[in-house]
Amino acid sequence: MTTAESRVQLVRDATFVRLGTDGEITGTRGTAPDGLFFQDARHLSRWRLTVDGTAPVVLVPATADGDSTAACVLTPEGTRDHPPAYTVFRRQSVTAGAFTEHLTLVSNRPDPVTAHVELTVGADFADLFELRADDRHYAKPGAEYETHDGADGPVFTYRRAAWHARTELTCRPAPETAGLAEPQGDATVRTLSWRLPLDAHGRAEVRLTARAHPHGHTAPTSSTPVTGQRHPHGHTPATDNLTRTCERGLADLDLLTIPVTGVDGEHLRVPAAGIPWFMTLFGRDSLLTSYFLLPYRPATAAAVLSALAAVQGERHDPFSGEQPGRIVHETRHGELAHFRQVPYGRYYGAVDATPLFLVLLHAHHETTGDRTLAVRLERHARRAVDWMLTDGGLERHGYLVYTPDPNGLVNQNWKDSEGAVCFADGTQAEGPIAVSEAQGYAYDALLRTAELAAGVWGDEPYARRLRETAAGLRARFTADFWMPGAGFPALALDGDGRQVDALASDAGHLLWSGILDEDRARRVGKRLLEPDFFSGWAIRTLAAGQRPYHPLSYHRGSAWPHDNAVVALGLARQGLADEVRTVADGLIAAASHHGHRLPEVLAGYDRSATPAPVPYPHSCSPQAWAAATPLALRTALGGAAQSLTGAAVLARTTRRGSTDAGSGTVSGAAM
Repeated sequence: MTTAESRVQLVRDATFVRLGTDGEITGTRGTAPDGLFFQDARHLSRWRLTVDGTAPVVLVPATADGDSTAACVLTPEGTRDHPPAYTVFRRQSVTAGAFTEHLTLVSNRPDPVTAHVELTVGADFADLFELRADDRHYAKPGAEYETHDGADGPVFTYRRAAWHARTELTCRPAPETAGLAEPQGDATVRTLSWRLPLDAHGRAEVRLTARAHPHGHTAPTSSTPVTGQRHPHGHTPATDNLTRTCERGLADLDLLTIPVTGVDGEHLRVPAAGIPWFMTLFGRDSLLTSYFLLPYRPATAAAVLSALAAVQGERHDPFSGEQPGRIVHETRHGELAHFRQVPYGRYYGAVDATPLFLVLLHAHHETTGDRTLAVRLERHARRAVDWMLTDGGLERHGYLVYTPDPNGLVNQNWKDSEGAVCFADGTQAEGPIAVSEAQGYAYDALLRTAELAAGVWGDEPYARRLRETAAGLRARFTADFWMPGAGFPALALDGDGRQVDALASDAGHLLWSGILDEDRARRVGKRLLEPDFFSGWAIRTLAAGQRPYHPLSYHRGSAWPHDNAVVALGLARQGLADEVRTVADGLIAAASHHGHRLPEVLAGYDRSATPAPVPYPHSCSPQAWAAATPLALRTALGGAAQSLTGAAVLARTTRRGSTDAGSGTVSGAAM
């Protein structure tokens, strides 16, 4: 069985390729698809080499040399008495919109030989949503696939109405033949053949480049390396595990960087959410990633805020969930989104992206001292507040709510898988649903925006109104969400106002936002470190021992680094220094088993049961908010106390209505 772990993944400039350890692409689907991917489509679905009529033997399996190049060593079949006549050194790389193969054949014999090399190439142009669907078929009326000979090699094209995409090959030297692949007879797959003479102990080379041309996309350009960024510890790289994990995270965020357009049409670069499924702008993911990075790379927050303001909701569209002032959940560029067969071209099904937009806007101003962005986005911020009050539900329901979308996301908080917002018996809550952490975000957003209104926009009456709205939300929340018997907040309120009573990690986000009073916040913080929640690696999404708990469930028992990062920042705000260190120690230890890269999700198994954390089988890697998590841990541990003011992460002052006592600063950043 092919798994993500048996793939070699190369990425650069919003383009990625996933290969087998022999350097092959087979056209697989499901949880571990292979191919060349760009702009939500697969531009190579077949790339299979044969030498002298058979699949080559792998002497050295493909391994990545950095993040964008891989190499392996192959030979024709041979025996002890008749060893292979030559060896194939295979080097593969990815650049902006392109995949390059460099084959070097080296003769092992003292007399001339001729190598017969064939490469079967195909492009199915499958949309990512097709590849990830287990049993969903999407109709494509009028779809046409063609292959023709170009000036430098075959050209694969796909047309459907006005949609047009192609993949072009450049071959040096040109193949002797380029015929239909056998035995498939598929007109969209070609087999290229070369007969390469090798002198005694001589060599020959073949270089091929496959360049993707998605629909409506101009020629991609390579990014310039990120420079001038401050190291997370303020000095040259150290050797401790936290610093190594921070460095790996920053490098991964550079790999995930994609081009976007800002609110005034400016060209920007922001981190995409993750590979393979989310190489695009996301609302919630991009906002939290930027928040974690704020003390170290404040320019990322500015770019994300501008990019999200550019696609802020303007009208009501039930299909996409768009509403005036609402911040987008995700954007897509693929065929199925273009033809509205999926709602994700611009999908607004998130209850939390809008308040998080406001949180980040204020935090950027407070951290940098720069008023420019807050002034520039004032209109967008006010529209975001209006959405929270109206379509978001604060005025009608008293809370931010969402109604499950049967054509999109059933749950529209960060735990957005079906069944994730559940009662202790495992029953999914029915809407309109008010999830707990979104109320905390809304409370924080109202108070932060009030500060911008009073201090930057010069509108004290508006600031007063927002403070009063926040105070009312906080009072209602404590009364309606707190479960006295459990000593813990409910995960949500369902459409009938019932407490959704599963014990979940979302409660930790309430420490970060400040909606809980100090006593309850500290009780929750300590509760999250008890063994049913804390696995030894991380805090689980759902406490073990409850009926719906499953250690390999996406949101009902797994552990998410970014979730733990938010909790750690909340623990720091409450002055729970020991608990912060416990969470950080577990996550950094987990990262050390993955080359200092934190995966998107970990299985919920206890640390005592396995020598290394068990990976979640469908986890994205790299993934943006997991990559930014070690920076948040550094901050929570006090490593950014000088560059990040108390308002952004640590203790909030009483002017926000918080009852926190003391600074909440955690001393000692070294691990």
